[in-house]
Amino acid sequence: MSAALIEPRTTPTLALALTVNGRPVRVEAEPRSHLGDVLRDGLDLTGTHLGCEHGVCGACTVLLDGEPARACLTFAGACSGASVTTIEGLDGDAIAGELRAAFNREHALQCGYCTPGMMVAARDLVLRLPEADERRIRIGLAGNLCRCTGYAGIVRAVMAVIAERRGRGIPPETGAARALGPVGARTGEAITASPAPHAVAVAATAGPAFMAELGDAFEPAHEFTQSLDLAHPPAAVFAFFGDIEAVAACLPGAVLTARPSADTVEGGLQVRIGPIAATFRGRARITRDEAALTGSVHGAGSDAGGRSATEGRIRYRVSDGPEAGTSRLDLDVGYTLTGPLAQFGRPGLVRDLAGRIAADFSRNLDARLSGGAAPAPAGLNPLRLLLGLVRARFAAWLGRP
Repeated sequence: MSAALIEPRTTPTLALALTVNGRPVRVEAEPRSHLGDVLRDGLDLTGTHLGCEHGVCGACTVLLDGEPARACLTFAGACSGASVTTIEGLDGDAIAGELRAAFNREHALQCGYCTPGMMVAARDLVLRLPEADERRIRIGLAGNLCRCTGYAGIVRAVMAVIAERRGRGIPPETGAARALGPVGARTGEAITASPAPHAVAVAATAGPAFMAELGDAFEPAHEFTQSLDLAHPPAAVFAFFGDIEAVAACLPGAVLTARPSADTVEGGLQVRIGPIAATFRGRARITRDEAALTGSVHGAGSDAGGRSATEGRIRYRVSDGPEAGTSRLDLDVGYTLTGPLAQFGRPGLVRDLAGRIAADFSRNLDARLSGGAAPAPAGLNPLRLLLGLVRARFAAWLGRP
């Protein structure tokens, strides 16, 4: 083919309006560009360092609408209208100034490559932790890797700043005073502040007061749907969902901490995303409509050790399947995630993992309804889930079923 007949391919770009370090900017970026590249190449803010580009090392951590976020995992196009603060934007910040002095004093600086992201994460801990708890500081910094292994000095520096500020009567910032929410979810419109992780943790044990907060006004930050075909009649499937203990036994990662009632369940869900593991413990409200074969589970919980919190709602509907004696289970899932796990909880990754969990749940459910042996306690194996995800992605790329 003649070269004259080959037209050059052009890559479309997006015009993004952002507020970066307090200054409105407009920048062109490809749809596939992540925020780190846009900051470094488009705006020459090279203080944001790129290391692993897999969301593991934390060198690229910035503030996105006030919440720490991995710039290498955040599509720039999802940040239109958002406020971004890089390490350059913290030059005049009082907390960052105290941290810089403490880092120098405690010899927490070595090669400096991790320092910008470490500083952003440390500043967030200074704002939120009520006291200089070394264990919680180490957990909070677990997503920021120091190649020079300078963790001891870094932890001492953060502890010192927290202790000094609390000693001066400066309390931690929690509740509606901070616009907490999943990173990258801002669109420039008015945002209703979500409860802070501490507030959710308290609510999770507050009995009726907590249940009153789980109303229909919940607006999830992310939503997706899932459908399962089951070789059992709709009535049997719907009846099974009325047995919460049986459902929990089939669901990977689920644990019950109290005997469930007809409309309330207390328990938790074990998850691992990237280098951070968490067990969310809380309470959920259950509703069922026998006539329509529909129901919902709406709950909230927090990870006491890691400051992550979540609220979610699952609506399900059981209907006739494609063949006689079969059924289809349709799930509508909505969730909001805050805290360190939000840095790794990309919606696409969550959907893929949810698909793998749903497949395991479907197999366990089928075994239970078929009268077979009860499944063993279902643990959430992140390695197996991720390997399955990789296989599915390669199969799709190669055009195989």
